[in-house]
Amino acid sequence: MFITRRLEFDAGHRIPDHKSQCRHLHGHRYVIEITLSGQVIDKAGDAANGMVMDFSQVKHLAKQHLVDEWDHAFLAFAGDSAIVDFLNSLPDHKTVILDRVPTAENLARIAFDRLDAVYRDTYGNHLQLEQVRLYETPNCWADALRAKLD
Repeated sequence: MFITRRLEFDAGHRIPDHKSQCRHLHGHRYVIEITLSGQVIDKAGDAANGMVMDFSQVKHLAKQHLVDEWDHAFLAFAGDSAIVDFLNSLPDHKTVILDRVPTAENLARIAFDRLDAVYRDTYGNHLQLEQVRLYETPNCWADALRAKLD
């Protein structure tokens, strides 16, 4: 059985080598969809009875391990030194320094890597993360899939 939980967050970024508008500082209303697989829990009296995982728990763990850190932050590539220096000069600015350019593809992969262990077999029902879909815009997204991360 597969389940998916959708969350939204706002963040800024720039793609330093881009040849068009995305090389400028800008932001997005990102949407992240987290798809899990597992067996449906069949335990009378258990709060998760009939579920793969409670959707509120999927949300809680995603917020705790990723979304709250990225929400209303500027996602900056460590190699983009001029921007990193500028952001560090702003008092109390929420900046997340990443080891790769913050494209939708790279953000989806980072999110998958960070969340993979978080959801692993939480309820003893063979639970695992299958996919992270990250929407940069309503029409553009990247999928990081368990079977196809490269």
